[in-house]
Amino acid sequence: MDEGCGIEVDILAIIFRTTVIYLVILILFRMMGKREVGELSILDLVVSIMIGDIAVLSFEDLDRPFFRQIIPMFVLAFIQIILAFISLKSIRFRNIVDGTPQIIINQGKIDEKAMRKQRYTFDDLLTQLREQGINDLNEVQFAILESTGKLSIIKNTKGKRSKTKETPYPLIIDGEIQESNLDRIGKNHFWLRYQLKKLGETKIKEISICGYIDGQFYIDKNETKK
Repeated sequence: MDEGCGIEVDILAIIFRTTVIYLVILILFRMMGKREVGELSILDLVVSIMIGDIAVLSFEDLDRPFFRQIIPMFVLAFIQIILAFISLKSIRFRNIVDGTPQIIINQGKIDEKAMRKQRYTFDDLLTQLREQGINDLNEVQFAILESTGKLSIIKNTKGKRSKTKETPYPLIIDGEIQESNLDRIGKNHFWLRYQLKKLGETKIKEISICGYIDGQFYIDKNETKK
């Protein structure tokens, strides 16, 4: 009988704590601003993870005073609000905490140094371009990697090609021939080398990316390998 009562008390305690923690987290995130929900910086992500971990810990030890366990959540929220206020006042502090946007494509030219600095791969670049409906790299004048990890695109309005339904294929990525993509278009590496030679490109290892769409090539060379 006593054991049954103990289980019922634990269940009620868990229900109570779940409800209170839900309301507390809702209030904290409202206090920290809508930016917390929309786009998380590194600092925002760290605080969110820590608040989540503290919430989980409050369920593991039902014997400890509950309100003492949620005090760290309010402390974290207070720290975050203070740091957000400092960020609004200090550009230098904001750059240190959140990082700065990095130009990945500048005037249509890929910046390999910037990509390495951000540990950002060509696959990452192509994926984010496709997510924004861009299949041809010639359409891009500027691509800026924001501090949140989002890629902002400024399209090239000059000499823009008409829309195509053909699938774009990267034939070379970071100096490596993509044999699988050559197979998809019914070509081989001999054909690719011949086409590149006609364009004056003989050193494949120096090519960052070579795209092929509508019978046209897009070639961006890695200046650091020259």
